[in-house]
Amino acid sequence: MNIFVPLAYYHQGTINGYTAKTAPIFMPNTVGGYMPGPRDFPGNAAFPNNSTTIVKAIEHGYVVISAGLRGRSLTDETKRFIGKAPAFLVDMKAAIRYVRHNQQLIPGNVEQIITNGTSAGGATSATVGTSGNAQFFEKYLQELGAANESDAIYAASCYCPIHNLEHADAAYEWEFNNITDWNRVQMVTPPHETTPPVFKKINGELTAEEKDNSKILKDEFVKYLNGLSLIDANGNRLSLNADGTGSFLEYVKDFIEQSAQKALDSGQKISADTGVHVDSGVVNGLDWDKYLQFITRMKGVPAFDDLKMQNPEPNLFGDGKTASKHFTKFSQSNSQVKSQLADSDLIKAINPLTYIKSADGQTAKYWRIRHGASDRDTSFAIPVILATLLRNAGFDVDFAMPWATPHSGDYDLRDLFTWIDKICAKN
Repeated sequence: MNIFVPLAYYHQGTINGYTAKTAPIFMPNTVGGYMPGPRDFPGNAAFPNNSTTIVKAIEHGYVVISAGLRGRSLTDETKRFIGKAPAFLVDMKAAIRYVRHNQQLIPGNVEQIITNGTSAGGATSATVGTSGNAQFFEKYLQELGAANESDAIYAASCYCPIHNLEHADAAYEWEFNNITDWNRVQMVTPPHETTPPVFKKINGELTAEEKDNSKILKDEFVKYLNGLSLIDANGNRLSLNADGTGSFLEYVKDFIEQSAQKALDSGQKISADTGVHVDSGVVNGLDWDKYLQFITRMKGVPAFDDLKMQNPEPNLFGDGKTASKHFTKFSQSNSQVKSQLADSDLIKAINPLTYIKSADGQTAKYWRIRHGASDRDTSFAIPVILATLLRNAGFDVDFAMPWATPHSGDYDLRDLFTWIDKICAKN
């Protein structure tokens, strides 16, 4: 764990109105693809890192704490896997408990801890944000020797969180069912200490089997969504028809239209190829199918729990001796390789949605969720459901889908810090 404190606080100084006692504690992580997320520091040239974020946060007056988190590929000296789920969450919770246990030594306000992460790191931030003191993690924390303190946090910042994995395949097919070709970049050289990974572009067509599976999964999502009992800001029920249309689809489209309008207002141009209808500078509609054709499909079927278990997500659910396990009944039933189904309690435990309306788990009061309007890594439905469930449960949520933004994070630090300053001033 690395701890960074603005020098001014050791000389009774202030930064942006904060002091050594009142400064928020900002805890970003470097997790990506559920791989190990090493502790970070200013000037870090290794991959992965968000050292620029750390520097700017320190300059803004936050106490910054970067904890190293285990990931799915990590092994010990006996080649036993030691970073499978839920290790990444256990480590983050242990770090939060450590900070609280040493609050007399570490500057900053332990009642205003804010986590931050992107992709799987966004999921880390989200799940820690909803599962404060959840009973499931207690045995792991005790085994680790974590302090007997609270691991609940004040607020969570989540960029494009890859979460709700057991429903992510179905959500992806709800969105991309009509698109049968895909394209993405694939890692050909893994990262080293001083160099990032190297990627190449690949593309393909869905097979007949994948097209059939896509329809099955799309139908699964309709049932799942309708069972959530989501409501919009006006109290209207959000639902889907059997064909995937309905008020929830219009709700998702509205976030994209808002994003396009904000881009127009800032002087950006919106191409007609996007399917966004613009009249005299005002967005007045979105051709959903055309928009999806514009951003294109990224993944095959299933998108996450693939039938050969070659994706990162099945690898996350392995155990000490088993590299990968399926985490959906659909993929286990249709698996093309010898496989096991991960424990259902574990699958639920790493999903942030599990705790939002549960008595087990203290959920952070404040949320900032960003998912780019061009992000194809997971369905738009996934972050929208998270934001909506949180709002429906009474939590303060700042959600947006920035225009023309792909799968990425920390691209609007000024706005992020403004949000943190605002919520921290409320208490």
